[in-house]
Amino acid sequence: MTIDLLRLHRLNIPLVRPFRTSFGTEHVRDLVLVEAVSSDGIRGWGECVTMSWPGYSAEYTDGAIDVMQRHLVPTLRELPSGADPQAVREALEVVRGHPMAKNALSTALLDVWLRAREESLGSYLGATRERIDCGVSVGIPATESITALLEEVGSYVDAGYRRIKLKIEPGWDLEPVAAVRAAWPDIPLQVDANQAYTRSHADHLAQLDPFNLNLIEQPLHEEDWYGHVILSEACATPICLDESILSVDSADSALRFGATTIINIKPGRVGGYLTAREIHDLCLDRGVPVWCGGMLETGVGRAANLALAGLPGFTVIGDTSASSRYYAVDVTEPFVLDDGRLDVPTGPGIGVDPLPDVLADLTVWSAEVRLDEG
Repeated sequence: MTIDLLRLHRLNIPLVRPFRTSFGTEHVRDLVLVEAVSSDGIRGWGECVTMSWPGYSAEYTDGAIDVMQRHLVPTLRELPSGADPQAVREALEVVRGHPMAKNALSTALLDVWLRAREESLGSYLGATRERIDCGVSVGIPATESITALLEEVGSYVDAGYRRIKLKIEPGWDLEPVAAVRAAWPDIPLQVDANQAYTRSHADHLAQLDPFNLNLIEQPLHEEDWYGHVILSEACATPICLDESILSVDSADSALRFGATTIINIKPGRVGGYLTAREIHDLCLDRGVPVWCGGMLETGVGRAANLALAGLPGFTVIGDTSASSRYYAVDVTEPFVLDDGRLDVPTGPGIGVDPLPDVLADLTVWSAEVRLDEG
């Protein structure tokens, strides 16, 4: 079996509400789905979780399309028939960086490989749970209104979400956290700064300690390793790293330096599900809890993330929300919350497929590249 064809589908999907973080506001999710087609006619799917502009990371959707077409896809032409997922990863590694683009391609090929073997992604990765507790990420209200925040959080609590994460930034931190904790004294609660603070904010962030938070996520710049060490010493609340974790080596270094005690694993950020599993295994061996972060995925990326979140080391509730959290219409059959949980897909590969009519309606650009031609 070989991969004969790759199709890139660029989708623009309106969000049910604007999603504001410390680095900007998303109104429409601009992303790429990669479709891989084998010589046997098997189709596999991967999701490129870049955003339209380089705010969260250096990658962005236009750039991801360019690097996939010009540099990454050509490396796959040299793969032998039946190449396994490790061979795909090694082929893509000749291009430096661009982990989100690599993840999209490698996941599509992994999906084909697993479907041919009639094995689920969860089984392949080593998932031990069939159902995943779900958390939700709450953006900064456009009006910066505490009332609006409490109404939104209340809707998620009523829906059954088992953990709340609040986006914060300087000027929007202590008051909203205090208000949410007062309204829901017992719900697991954490905050995400997306690199919005500096070392000078250590004493200020320590004022979050009385609110019994799970963690403070990525408070400082992704390269400020020592600053996170300082913050870990200043705050009783655990410091979690997100943007700083790009590889197994960076996770290992962060733990050895004492820059973090909890790690957010995002497959797109680390270049794929094989690396994500390796980071999980490292943390499991060290007794360090991990959780699966989200990038406003469609059902394609959400299905794969649920498989990853089923691994035994994912003991902190992650961002695997229901489809309705972000989209009125998902590109796959919607994932629907049931008692605050979602099921890990059990079908071959990622276990879901885009709905053809919905995919066509949401696609604003597409291209295909044949791998069986020179």
